[in-house]
Amino acid sequence: MSTEARKPPAQIALKIRRILGGKAGWNGVAVQFAFAAILGWIGYEIVSNARANLENQHIAAGFGFLRNNAGFDVNQTLISYTGSDTFLRVFIVGLLNTLVVSVVGIFFATVIGFIVALCRLSPNWLLSRIGELYVEIIRNLPLLFQILFWYLAVLAALPNPRQSISLLGIAFVSNRGLVIPRPIGESGFEPFLAMLVLGIVASLALRFHARRALFQRGQVIRIWPYVLGLLFGLPVVTMLVFGLPFTFELPQLKGFNFAGGSRIIPEFVALTVALSTYTAAFIAEIVRAGILSVHKGQMEAGSSLGLSRGTTLRLIVVPQAMRVIVPPLTNQYLNLTKNSSLAVAIGYPDLVSVFAGTSLSQTGQAIEIIAMTMGVYLLISLVTSAVMSVYGWRVSRSLGA
Repeated sequence: MSTEARKPPAQIALKIRRILGGKAGWNGVAVQFAFAAILGWIGYEIVSNARANLENQHIAAGFGFLRNNAGFDVNQTLISYTGSDTFLRVFIVGLLNTLVVSVVGIFFATVIGFIVALCRLSPNWLLSRIGELYVEIIRNLPLLFQILFWYLAVLAALPNPRQSISLLGIAFVSNRGLVIPRPIGESGFEPFLAMLVLGIVASLALRFHARRALFQRGQVIRIWPYVLGLLFGLPVVTMLVFGLPFTFELPQLKGFNFAGGSRIIPEFVALTVALSTYTAAFIAEIVRAGILSVHKGQMEAGSSLGLSRGTTLRLIVVPQAMRVIVPPLTNQYLNLTKNSSLAVAIGYPDLVSVFAGTSLSQTGQAIEIIAMTMGVYLLISLVTSAVMSVYGWRVSRSLGA
């Protein structure tokens, strides 16, 4: 009898699988090389076709257009800008406008989302139904519709500047936006700012020390008197020594509009409110699911220790729920940032509107402008994901996961 015949059937089957696996492995490598070659050929054809089209239209490729004068104004700028500035300046203006509406929207969406989630989990029947009604209505209406609603049905219905709504005589609300006093820095501004930053850092250090003492030794430390002293006492002492850090330029009605002060345009308000309330509906469900994922015995344990419901949620339940909350919460932050591009519908000067819109129509540099815009949104998303990943890692580490 041959050697192969004397081998157990299991060994023969294993040998056959190894032979076939080796062949399948080489086949897989060949398929991957072929797929990569096809992708390279497709990319080459796209680039060649785009280059030929640009040459036929007598459009020079490259980013030299960024040094040309833009020749148009922007109605909201966080940095100095005039129509004679370059397209690079327009790009920076649009980028800053996108960042500010995204950051403000993320902040308010998070706050509203957590509040609505706690309302939905509240034992109070009325609060629970209000939270449920908010979620079911807001998340089922298209975001673009909500942006247009706030802009056209709410803000556009406000009176004109001459009949504007006065807020204590120092701020005014009209269909042109909200006009508020503008701070002007004085000689004592730098010391005031330094003491304010020092107070914030010291307050965070005290909070960290108090939480560490609570979880390691069970010792409750009241820090709020010291926090108030740091946040308000240090700046007040600085003002007494160096004088007022800034004065305010009050807005005044001149003709058909206001002069002086700072104006928050209605497009920014409508976009921020719509993005915040819409995203908050999804965040509320994420937070509610995260809290419900924590065993109910944690609430009972907190009650047995004499802690109130709010304290138990803040110190015990929510920190454990953050492990579940952070990943989908990151997705909502990314969605809010990308949804800010809908600002073009109401004329808010974000990156898409002033750069991928107006600048593109004037220069015709479609490839360069679209590539820069895509790169910016990709970079913002990657940075947001990285920050939230680090935060999620710290939460898991603090819980011993």
